Amino acid sequence: MVLACLLLDKTQNDESLEDSLFRKWIDSLPEGLSESIMSLYEEMSELKTKEAKLYKALDKIKAVIQHNESPIETWSENEYQLNKTYGVDEVKFSEWMKSLRQEILKETLVKIEEQENTVRKCV
Repeated sequence: MVLACLLLDKTQNDESLEDSLFRKWIDSLPEGLSESIMSLYEEMSELKTKEAKLYKALDKIKAVIQHNESPIETWSENEYQLNKTYGVDEVKFSEWMKSLRQEILKETLVKIEEQENTVRKCV
């Protein structure tokens, strides 16, 4: 998908710009709300708490699930490998999350195998 390709090409400058724009937007919110949201944003960015790690892992896993649910014809070449590895590092903090990621990997592999079998039948 185009979004995944764009994410792979994301540079440090892109991330800095996003962070700057996001902080500017937060600063424009009412005072109590802006501090609360900024605190949560910083917690998520630091990835020190279990909640922040869970948030990051689920964000990565969600992308793989979305790819698994989309028609494989929409995948770019790099996504066949990326779907096998994306989010693996982020789930290492939890045995349960590692198991979930493995189940999602099984779905990815079945989808790829089905595509390969379809291509073989057509040849």
